[in-house]
Amino acid sequence: MGETRQPHLNGAYYGPSIPPPSKSYHSQGRGGSGCCCNPFSCCCSCIANCICTCICQIVFTILLIVGIIVLVCWLIFRPNNVKFYANDASLTEFNFNNNTLHYNLALNLTIRNPNKRIGIYYDRIEARAFYEGQRFASVPLQPFYQGHKSTHSLKAEFKGQNIVLLGNKELSNYDNDKNSGMYDIEVKLYLRTRLKFGFVKSTKVKPKIECDLKIPLHSNGTSSGTYESKRCDFDWR
Repeated sequence: MGETRQPHLNGAYYGPSIPPPSKSYHSQGRGGSGCCCNPFSCCCSCIANCICTCICQIVFTILLIVGIIVLVCWLIFRPNNVKFYANDASLTEFNFNNNTLHYNLALNLTIRNPNKRIGIYYDRIEARAFYEGQRFASVPLQPFYQGHKSTHSLKAEFKGQNIVLLGNKELSNYDNDKNSGMYDIEVKLYLRTRLKFGFVKSTKVKPKIECDLKIPLHSNGTSSGTYESKRCDFDWR
C-alpha cells in the first residue's frame, strides 16, 4: 500500500490510495453537440412519416387508375377530330363607306363526325364574320345532336351593316380586294359541345373553328371569280 501525500494536509496521510475522480456525463442542451431523444417527438415523427407515405401511395394509385381508364377508353373509342368545311359561299354585297360596312354573305358549312362510337351534342353555335381582324357580324345557329359517322349541314347568313374601323393599311387592303373582286373574309365558329360515349356524356367542351376564306363578289348576275371549298381549322380550347 503506497503512501499518498495530500498537499493541503500538514503531514503525511497514511491510508488507502484515493481513486481518481470519476468522469461525469451531462446531457447537452440546445447548444450542445449531443442528442437528446424525446420519446413523444419520435412518436409524432413516425406518425407524420406514415401519413405522408400513405397519402403518396393513395395519390399514385389514383393517378395510375385514371391513366389506365383513359388508355382503355382511348383504345375503345379511338377519338378523331371533327371535320368542318366551308363548302359554298355567296357574297352579293360588301361595300365600305364612311366607316360603315354594308354586307350580305351566305355560307354553307358541312360538319363531319368520323368517330364510330362518339356522338356530339352541339349545345351552342355562334358564327362570327371578320374582315381585316374586325368583327362585323355575328349570328347564332340551331343546336343539334350529331350521331356516329354522320355529316350535318349548316347555313350561316350575315346581312346588314355595321361600323368597322379600318386603318390606312386595312383600307389599302380593302381597295385591293375591291379591284380584284375577291375578298379575304374570316368566319369563326364558337361552339359549346358535349361528347357522348355510349350512355356517358362528357363535360362541356369549347372548341373554336376558323375558316380563312377568299370569296368572290357576285352582283348583277356576274361573279368576279370562283369560290373554292375550304377545310376549316379545328382548335380545342
